[in-house]
Amino acid sequence: MILVVVLTGILTHFLPFSSFFRNVDTLVHELSHALVTLALSGKVNVIHLYWDQSGVTMSSFTRNWMSIPISLAGYIGSALFALLLFSLYVKRYERAGLIVVTLLATVAAILFVRNGYGILWCVGFAAVSALVAYLAPPWLRNGYYMLIAFICLVESVVSPFIILFVSLYNPNSAGDAANLAHATHVPALIWSLVFAAISLLCARFSTALLFKRGLGKEQKTITL
Repeated sequence: MILVVVLTGILTHFLPFSSFFRNVDTLVHELSHALVTLALSGKVNVIHLYWDQSGVTMSSFTRNWMSIPISLAGYIGSALFALLLFSLYVKRYERAGLIVVTLLATVAAILFVRNGYGILWCVGFAAVSALVAYLAPPWLRNGYYMLIAFICLVESVVSPFIILFVSLYNPNSAGDAANLAHATHVPALIWSLVFAAISLLCARFSTALLFKRGLGKEQKTITL
């Protein structure tokens, strides 16, 4: 699992326009905050996405305890989404996965994202993903899908460890972990470790699904 994450992380960072696609994980992270906010009857005021793969969700809610599940949702949602993409991959539902990411970007642009770069990114990403899903040949569609899946996997693992590192020397700047620390009085370092553990667990299942599809092909060849 570690080898897969490290190698794909290196490869995706050297690919042309990889920084553009890495905002997929940011989008999922911020939409996870928004979804839980709405589920708790809160209000999502605005989402901003930035060129450096950072983002922010501004929301309003009535009770202080609501900040706990809302803050938990970002990194956990990203990890689960990467797992979802690999689950669709093992079932050969790549087109369905591209439709999902297209819809997420489209809904975000219409309802939540309000800064210039964020809107342009959502529209551009949705357009490219829709074209690939419906017009590209299978090899290109599957390759594009795997690019998105691996980027989501890598970013879902790397981001919690960045927060973990930040929480060691500046806990108040540790993003969601800092928010959770303020709400629960449990140190940001502990919450960062929770995020890292969940991301690694989901990455383990994701890589297992990746090899499961590969083994399935090999077994089919042997049977024939």
